Amino acid sequence: MASNGHRTAADKTLDVLEALSAHRTVAAISEATSLPKPTVHRILQTLVERGFARSLGRGSYAGGPRILTLVGSHQREGDLADQARPVLEALREETDWTVHFALLSGDEAVYAAKLEADKPYRLASRVGMSLALHSTSVGKSVLATLPDDSVLALLKRTGMPVHTEHTRTDPEQLLAELSSVRERGYAEDREENETGVVAVGAPVFDHSGLALGGMSAVTLSNFADESSLTRHGKAVAAAAERFSLTLGAPAHRCTLTPRGA
Repeated sequence: MASNGHRTAADKTLDVLEALSAHRTVAAISEATSLPKPTVHRILQTLVERGFARSLGRGSYAGGPRILTLVGSHQREGDLADQARPVLEALREETDWTVHFALLSGDEAVYAAKLEADKPYRLASRVGMSLALHSTSVGKSVLATLPDDSVLALLKRTGMPVHTEHTRTDPEQLLAELSSVRERGYAEDREENETGVVAVGAPVFDHSGLALGGMSAVTLSNFADESSLTRHGKAVAAAAERFSLTLGAPAHRCTLTPRGA
């Protein structure tokens, strides 16, 4: 808690928020923070409006859902990356390709975990690197979970920047590809994001059934053929589905492939 003589408005607000973890009433918070009751009441009202506190009635308050939302957003990347590691290790062993776990962040994805294959080369991807959705296997797998109008709205915001000579720049062509992605259950990146690199990816779903990111297996194009792309694509889809289930995703919603297909 800041010293009483030098407390700014921000200090007072944070003092009240901290005191709220142990105290419920205006009087108790006032005593704990050495702030006047009217000041505490005014700050609490603002916190309630912003979702950082909630009124329990009869002058009592508790922490609000916004606190958990912020904590979750800051912890999610590290926590989910740790949870994904066993699945990624199994996927790397099965495919012998470099594997990634990426999280959706606004209109792009960000690598949260990477396990390099035991190869004499190293791929340029790294944890924290941003990914365009229209040109990567993870990105396209996430887009495939959205209706076409939502995909078009996103592309209108982001454009379709060219990364290689193979990058798709026509929205209608991408929509047609996403239809195929939904049918087979995984997406492909055939040197569309980086020359000489191919990948297969599938979405990861959270407990609400929404895609929060995806997993991918990646290799140099010289080491891939149609058979391995198909085989590893199915492996990635299965791995992403297993991880989705551990996150509480509904069984009917944690895969792109239609049931019975």
